[in-house]
Amino acid sequence: MNKQELIGSVAEVTGLSRSDAIKAVDSVFEIISDRLQRGDEVRLVGFGTFTVSKRKASTGRNPRTGEPMKIQASSQPKFKPGKNLKDAVNV
Repeated sequence: MNKQELIGSVAEVTGLSRSDAIKAVDSVFEIISDRLQRGDEVRLVGFGTFTVSKRKASTGRNPRTGEPMKIQASSQPKFKPGKNLKDAVNV
């Protein structure tokens, strides 16, 4: 399922117009992204938890030349599924 299919499903299930469903889906994505940027955790009970983990800077190797290269520190979004989501997938 891609974003357009998700929007179509939301519109169908909720009875919203397609434009209202687009606003709803985009708003959810924006809010989750905004909270993660602030360093907050987004916990949707039964569905899962979105968090941000910090990766330290490290030294790697260029696979072509074998020369050492610096890998910068970064923040990575993570998702941990909740029990209800796990149970639904493992029927």
